Amino acid sequence: MAKSTSSSERAPTINDLIFVGFNKRIAALDRYTGEKVWEWKAKQGSGFVAILIDGDRLIVSTQGYTYCLDPLFGQEVWSNPLEGMGVGVPCLASVRGGSTNPESAAADITASQQRAAAAGAT
Repeated sequence: MAKSTSSSERAPTINDLIFVGFNKRIAALDRYTGEKVWEWKAKQGSGFVAILIDGDRLIVSTQGYTYCLDPLFGQEVWSNPLEGMGVGVPCLASVRGGSTNPESAAADITASQQRAAAAGAT
């Protein structure tokens, strides 16, 4: 589960964060202060953690398990054990996950939040 540790008054945007992964853990750091904003630990998998910013999602893979996190809060959106694919150092790619345009990523997050709010209202 994600653990918030930020003392910042304002909510960070994806442009304010740097993601670091070690031994099935991910931490989001404030890019200006280095302060930990949130931390998340994979339920399964271990070792090297591959990280991909995919628009409004953070894709994390470690030893045969892949997870999707909300990059602003570190909450798990989904997971997939990729049964039968084995283990090893993961490699991630996405058409949206290349060199992320910060404005595009911010627009993706806003659109995603609007969809979630609309879905909750129905």
